[in-house]
Amino acid sequence: MTVSAKVLPLAKDTERLENRLAEIPPEPGVYFMRDSSDRIIYIGKSRKLRSRVRSYFRESQRLTERIATMVKQVTDIEFIVTDTEAEALALEANLIKQHQPYFNVLLKDDKKYPYVCITWSEDYPRIFITRKRQVGKGKDKFYGPYTDSRLLREILRICKRIFPLRQRPQPLFKDRPCLNYDLGRCPGVCQKLETPEEYRKTVQKVAMVFQGRGQELINILNEAMCKQAEALNFESAARYRDQINGLKSLTADQKVSLPDDTVSRDAIALAKDENHACIQLFQIRAGQLVGRLAFIAEVPPLSSPRSTEENDRGLSGAILQRVLEEHYQTADDVEIPSEILVQCELPDSDILAAALSQRKGRKVNIVAPQRQIKAELLEMVERNAQYELQRMQKLGDRNSEAMQDLATILDLPDLPHRIEGYDISHIQGSNAVASQVVFIDGLPAKQHYRHYKIKNPTVTSGHSDDFASLAEVIQRRFRKFVEDPELQRQGNPDFPDLVMIDGGKGQLSAVVAVLQQTNLIDDVRVVSLAKKREEIFLPGASLPLETDSEQPGVQLLRRLRDEAHRFAVSFHRQQRSDKLKRSRLDEIPGLGHHRQKQLLAHFRSVDYIRQATPAQIAEVTGIGPRLAQEIYDYFHPSN
Repeated sequence: MTVSAKVLPLAKDTERLENRLAEIPPEPGVYFMRDSSDRIIYIGKSRKLRSRVRSYFRESQRLTERIATMVKQVTDIEFIVTDTEAEALALEANLIKQHQPYFNVLLKDDKKYPYVCITWSEDYPRIFITRKRQVGKGKDKFYGPYTDSRLLREILRICKRIFPLRQRPQPLFKDRPCLNYDLGRCPGVCQKLETPEEYRKTVQKVAMVFQGRGQELINILNEAMCKQAEALNFESAARYRDQINGLKSLTADQKVSLPDDTVSRDAIALAKDENHACIQLFQIRAGQLVGRLAFIAEVPPLSSPRSTEENDRGLSGAILQRVLEEHYQTADDVEIPSEILVQCELPDSDILAAALSQRKGRKVNIVAPQRQIKAELLEMVERNAQYELQRMQKLGDRNSEAMQDLATILDLPDLPHRIEGYDISHIQGSNAVASQVVFIDGLPAKQHYRHYKIKNPTVTSGHSDDFASLAEVIQRRFRKFVEDPELQRQGNPDFPDLVMIDGGKGQLSAVVAVLQQTNLIDDVRVVSLAKKREEIFLPGASLPLETDSEQPGVQLLRRLRDEAHRFAVSFHRQQRSDKLKRSRLDEIPGLGHHRQKQLLAHFRSVDYIRQATPAQIAEVTGIGPRLAQEIYDYFHPSN
């Protein structure tokens, strides 16, 4: 079924909402939330589908900002009934992996913690560190997020030293491998000197390190070393020996004392305030602390302002349960430990344990220890989570102070929740681009960043016009609010509370003129920040505001301005680099990449192609007389 774009959200269509809720049975299962474009934006599970789905639409229900935004977009609800909640949990995990709904993110990816990505979607997988976890291709695998980026880089460096791995994202030479091949650091994947199957076996060994299976890998390599030594292949045995020694060095400095070093364990605990929970998960394998992962989650508002200790522990248990569910959804079955130590009892620990046991193929125990060594381990995990929460609170206090000061400077009625910054980048008008960066509650929200290529025909190489470029960008940014006057502005999470333009009075006047023409001037609060003296200009004012460049509100605008500038410059450099890489042959209609390669292989250079006659060009395989004439005409335009 395709939902029309004109269908009202269920929250605004009471009759249709009640009819749909009445159709949902009070049984365990999985539910889907769809938006007006028929996209699945949220997938959830429940032991009683009707009660759970109805709770989203109760006025008395206090929802997090993320879920409240999602509910406003829901136009249809679907469901799948299962026999048990354990089946619903497994089905939910599979469906989330398949559809990747936008709002199925309990754990905030604030780009703070790094991940390791292995691109299994490629014939020769790459291994690299990233702070942006995107599931663009289902086969790619992310490990993390890790708290210590320095240690993570060191681990990856050691892995690339002891295993022959692909060292470059792109080949350095077209017809021969680079020096890494001669040094034995790369098997020559750029020239396919090793088959994809053999190379993937090597990458699978490296993946075991990030799965916490280092000791298992050492045992496998030790067995292979002994076989090679028995077969008198001493050179091969020596390579295995070096790999084993390198792997042992990874965990030699960190050991956790537990009564049974043969059991793999995860220990998880959190520290929270009214808004956020900081969660730490320690991965312990054979007594070794092999990984320390960190997550940040929103704390759901309490139904009652008065919270008892029992309710508080219940909330903590619910958060830990959801974190574990999301974490193990993306984990391989072999990564699931035999024992999970939790800070407090989970609401459905038996269901989660049963689902994990089924995946692992052996029993998984979820334990909330109260005494002795395991409890002390959890206290250590909780203490690390508390330190992270304190750091977040200090950062939040700084941002709150900055937003308070900015609201005072600009005489804003409320704190600016969403602030957008814009900047233009070019070199004398060439490759002109613009950036839109977004700060939410004083912090960069990179998922909302946008690039713009300037389309104004008057902005060309040798002729720049920052005023016209900014006017174009602002017009394109707010176009949907002009084309649909009924679209909510105030309170809309996509509508800014404040717009900051990088520049002085001229740039600001160009933007204000566009907002006046589109009747948005009363809804969009806009200011500009000049670079030279860090001066803030308001629309219609001839003089800047009296401010100190070091006060918190101005510093917040400076951070926004600098981020907009950085983002614009990086995009401009990318565009300029891409243009330099493009061949003149790209501009000839009908001449694709394959035929370009055939032409260059035949004539050796573009200059020789330019000098060739149509008949000579037509001699190239795949180039007919008509295309040959078009190529000739391109290089010899008629006057």
